[in-house]
Amino acid sequence: MAIKKKKISPRQKMINLMYVVLMAMLALNVSSDVLNGFSLVDESLNRSTENANLVNRGIYENFEEQYKTNPKKVKEWYDKAQHVRRISDHLYNLSEELKIAIVKKSDGEDGDIHNIRNREDLEAATFVMLAPGSGRGQELYEAIVNYRKDILSLVTDSLQKRIIKSNLSTDVPQKPETMGKNWQEYMFETMPTSAAVTLLTKLQNDVRYAEGEVLHTLVGNIGVKDIRVNELNAYVIPQSLTIVQGGKFSAQIVMAAIDTTNRPTIFVGGRELQNERGIYETVCGTTGQFAFKGFVEMMNASGEKVRRDFEQNYNVIAPAATVSADIMNVLYAGYDNPMSVSVPGVPTSQISLSMAGGGSLTPKGEGKYIAKPTQVGGEVTFTVSAQLEGRTQQMGQFKFRVRKLPDPTAYIALGEDQFKGGRISKQAIMEAAQLHAAIDDGLLNIPFRVTGFEATFFDNLGNALPELSEGANFSNRQKNMIRQLSRGKRFYLSKIKAIGPDGVERTLNGAMELIIN
Repeated sequence: MAIKKKKISPRQKMINLMYVVLMAMLALNVSSDVLNGFSLVDESLNRSTENANLVNRGIYENFEEQYKTNPKKVKEWYDKAQHVRRISDHLYNLSEELKIAIVKKSDGEDGDIHNIRNREDLEAATFVMLAPGSGRGQELYEAIVNYRKDILSLVTDSLQKRIIKSNLSTDVPQKPETMGKNWQEYMFETMPTSAAVTLLTKLQNDVRYAEGEVLHTLVGNIGVKDIRVNELNAYVIPQSLTIVQGGKFSAQIVMAAIDTTNRPTIFVGGRELQNERGIYETVCGTTGQFAFKGFVEMMNASGEKVRRDFEQNYNVIAPAATVSADIMNVLYAGYDNPMSVSVPGVPTSQISLSMAGGGSLTPKGEGKYIAKPTQVGGEVTFTVSAQLEGRTQQMGQFKFRVRKLPDPTAYIALGEDQFKGGRISKQAIMEAAQLHAAIDDGLLNIPFRVTGFEATFFDNLGNALPELSEGANFSNRQKNMIRQLSRGKRFYLSKIKAIGPDGVERTLNGAMELIIN
């Protein structure tokens, strides 16, 4: 039976507000290591974006040269390339403008996006992107949608279309916590400044990637790639520039305008790379910034050996993971505690969680678990693991204290209302005929089963007349005593025993006073 709650009292509102403040304080307790991780990722994305800028700039220069040489042949593709440059620069510059606005809102007018002081600020991104009347989230959303539509119209390869569409997606995942949210709310609501800047940097990186894919498509239509034979360069194409410790660094090393019938010879660290596809891999055992270099050799059409040197930097970061209790930051013994787990950059389908310290852990969908510890006052340890490069990598351990469920509050169900003491009619008591108990404090909502209670009446001389119940129900003797009470008389329900989902029977403190109305 659904329970309709009575109007919340000022005292209860204050208690609820204290819970909200506590949750906010817990949410603000973001690890500095995680914030540092965002900075590392942002720096890595900026380097990757700059590399893409250099490649794209080279293609634009080739377009300029070809247009001057043969404008009739090149004009159609040259005009499309200039259109791609304009729309790409517009979305890129808009993202940069929003990054600066968020950081200045967080750090003040002297804020620097490359040196954010208040990285954990949860309000700056929300204000800049979502403030009523002035929030720019809708502007960014529409710019991405329009850019994606324009770019995809210029791409013919189906695989490229899927990648670009995925990178520039504005879909909101269908999850309970995202219900009712639009894209800008999902991306920027209560997002730390450091994370918001990193998200916008990733968007800039995706823009330059999409721009490059379209340019290569346009280049293929006029044969601009043939020009690169005269300007051979070596390129390193890493799968990622930020590696989790223990993970594998993977990169493809190619010569521009390579002839498939004349494979180049690749040397890394003085050793020839024994891989026809040009894939270089190395296991990353320690954290820090690393670099590798070498050179590529191949024969040109004149039979001369052409050599180009290359060098590539990459970062290795320590494993990072998060485990959070969905209800406060406490685990209750014998109770089904909802848990969430995630690892930045790793899909939830590749993440697993285990628990040690007594109790059970049951998976409930990707990234969701039910933890049911047993030992009150002890600790449980959660271990997060992820499948990376075909092997299991431990991502972190987290300890939680285990507490006993708090005592519930007894009440009489009057229709859909909860009566917890005060004036009540005899008829209402007789119709209810039963006592209930539950934890219902605005955060937890847990029913308990009442197993017994004592009703204490008083005769005309003030002598106490205790009567025991029949489990959760008023006994016949209790009901007879209630029928004999006149208006204004009172009696008390005490020694209330109840059992919760943890299976522990407890006697509730205090008594419920009932006054016959």
